[in-house]
Amino acid sequence: MPERDANIKAVLRYYDRTESRLGYLYLLRGTKHFGWYEAGDSGWRFSPAMRRMEHQLGRRLGLDAGSRVLDAGCGMGEVARTMAADFGLDVTGIDILDFNLDEARRRSERAELTSSTRFVEGDYHDLSQFEDRAFDGVYTMETFVHAADPERVLAEFHRVLRPGGRLVMFEYSRTPAEQLEPVARAAFDAVCELGAMPAWHRLNHGDLENLLAVASFKVEPVEDVTARMLPMLRAFAALGRVPYATARRLGKTEKAVNAMSGVEMWKHQDAWRYNIYTATKNA
Repeated sequence: MPERDANIKAVLRYYDRTESRLGYLYLLRGTKHFGWYEAGDSGWRFSPAMRRMEHQLGRRLGLDAGSRVLDAGCGMGEVARTMAADFGLDVTGIDILDFNLDEARRRSERAELTSSTRFVEGDYHDLSQFEDRAFDGVYTMETFVHAADPERVLAEFHRVLRPGGRLVMFEYSRTPAEQLEPVARAAFDAVCELGAMPAWHRLNHGDLENLLAVASFKVEPVEDVTARMLPMLRAFAALGRVPYATARRLGKTEKAVNAMSGVEMWKHQDAWRYNIYTATKNA
């Protein structure tokens, strides 16, 4: 489909930008999600916070050791390795970025986790390489907002899950556009456009749980955990302030997308939430 192909190209451009490559690799060591902070934690201690967020995922999956799990948008496989090493899960990661997959395989080999983690090229809109009921669990970590067709993605997740299988999604929702001040709405639109996140435009608060129910999932109460990740966002906003201001002066905002996102998301916290969605496939 032309729309999906265009979206994939936009996602590829975002993650292949120099800022994205260097930032994720050197600042976050290859991980591409926010961290979980307890009271008193330093916002600058990224790695421990990200591992804590991954442990929140493992607990909500609640699967027995050896269970087969799909990581939909695996990046360099940091989450997959935590699921394998700390929860005993057998993880297959998919991603559309070949350089992510190459690095994911190298890191799993170094960690001696090749028997419990594998990484293949794939788009979560079309999981035809997997049979029906192939997995006991599926998860996303801040990747669903990149979807061009959210309904299609959820239908595929439902198909590849066994009856009773678990779906856990760490994802954003938004305040309806008409409830935002114009400056906040413009900032939100820019973050979505330059970050290749078309689905976020559609995910008003309450919408993803409705989409999950329509896709025949039994949805648990959604957890708003925005407060848990704000210390990390505050650090990103501090780091991004000068690069973002410089890029704006030069008319090159697209060169500093992550800096822009950190600054604008921190400034306009009323425009969005960070949630954990947990659901079970109906038999």
